[in-house]
Amino acid sequence: MLRILFVCHGNICRSPMAEFVMKDLAAKAGLLEDMEIASAATSSEEIWNGKGNPVYPPARRKLLEHGIDPGDKRARQMNRKDYDHYDLLIGMDDMNLRNMKRICGGDPQGKIHRMLEYAGRQGSVADPWYTGDFDAAWDDIYQGCCGLIKQIKERRQL
Repeated sequence: MLRILFVCHGNICRSPMAEFVMKDLAAKAGLLEDMEIASAATSSEEIWNGKGNPVYPPARRKLLEHGIDPGDKRARQMNRKDYDHYDLLIGMDDMNLRNMKRICGGDPQGKIHRMLEYAGRQGSVADPWYTGDFDAAWDDIYQGCCGLIKQIKERRQL
């Protein structure tokens, strides 16, 4: 079982988009049954009274535009236990990675990675919270998830 956690600041835009894109790609590749895929936030900003906010409406619309339904996903904050539970913790930008390492007490096992690493390039996933550009975020996330699926398939063939 491969366990993957996608992480962004609030867990209402980029990381839930990545979670559901990855679930969709994994299902199409016949890999979903052997995977656990989730998402979380580094902050608590989108968590109110113990109940997280839903996926941000424009992010939800972008997923639905591609035939992917995020259901009733709610924001949650990652915690130190996530480091032990997940095999890969994938952040969307440098700030996410710094906060993930702070929350997890470092990265002694090398589990924390940047999303665009899997797309074969440097940089951050475009943040639609600030830009309003959900197309750019979709492109970055989709490319990263496709690269990750490709890598998983290659490892399984070894």
